[in-house]
Amino acid sequence: MAPTASAPKEVTVVAHSTLFYWWPVWAVGFIMALITYIDGTMLAVVPPGSKRATFPDTAKPEYVEKYQDSVPEVNKIQPKEGKYSVLVLKESDKTLKDQEKNPARDPVIHISRKKSLGVIFCVTLLLVVVITNVPLRGLWSVIVIGLIIALSIIFALAGWWDTIFAAISALDIRINVGGYLTISIALLIAWLITFFFFDRQTYIIFEANRFRVCSEIGGGEQIYDTRGLTLERQKGDLFRHYVLGLGSGDLVVRTTGAQAHHFDLPNVLFIKSKMQAINALLNLTGGEGKR
Repeated sequence: MAPTASAPKEVTVVAHSTLFYWWPVWAVGFIMALITYIDGTMLAVVPPGSKRATFPDTAKPEYVEKYQDSVPEVNKIQPKEGKYSVLVLKESDKTLKDQEKNPARDPVIHISRKKSLGVIFCVTLLLVVVITNVPLRGLWSVIVIGLIIALSIIFALAGWWDTIFAAISALDIRINVGGYLTISIALLIAWLITFFFFDRQTYIIFEANRFRVCSEIGGGEQIYDTRGLTLERQKGDLFRHYVLGLGSGDLVVRTTGAQAHHFDLPNVLFIKSKMQAINALLNLTGGEGKR
């Protein structure tokens, strides 16, 4: 029986690498870079021993007289109401030589005054590393979630959350716009090349009464009959497949007969709809697909 309008003529299943699950890292990196740029604050690089000095406008003449040689820019300050804050460099032979080679210039490095941005980015990076390298399938996902909930309740009853949050608030990680963009752009380029080129070199194409397999990059296609074909969706990893993978999963394809074959396709996107389409195609063409 030939496929009808209710089933596709062919279904392509592509196996993806675990790099696909790294999209939150470059996405959060771009968001942090935008927030840092909008923040508008700059980074000043000064030698050791530098001090911040604050003085009222009435003290300007004395300040100029004291620091006009080491801080000539102070002469540009016009008296007005309020206070002035400047950075005073500690005078030393090394400082003077550095100033001769690299004269002081206006700050140009964008960095946020909010230390939480760097903490969020680093936590995102570490979580993705753990989730993509530590598989938690089936019952293990339930155990881990239950353990997290239990520990959260215990910490709350013991009053430890205040100590933990205080320690986190003391953590100061700052990355400038260039740092965020370098990491995010490089990772995005690698992600795009892998997702749209390398990953698509390993696939299975299901057709009427047969399916074509390419199991390695640069390898040729092999053709198999769909008779006796079985499909198995492996138990999902809650964090990797559903949180980061947006409904992905691992698919196992087996053939029967004198020369049985076994094909693993990890990280198949939209695996539920893919299996429904394959089953519809196999049922219409007399195949024996199974879930």
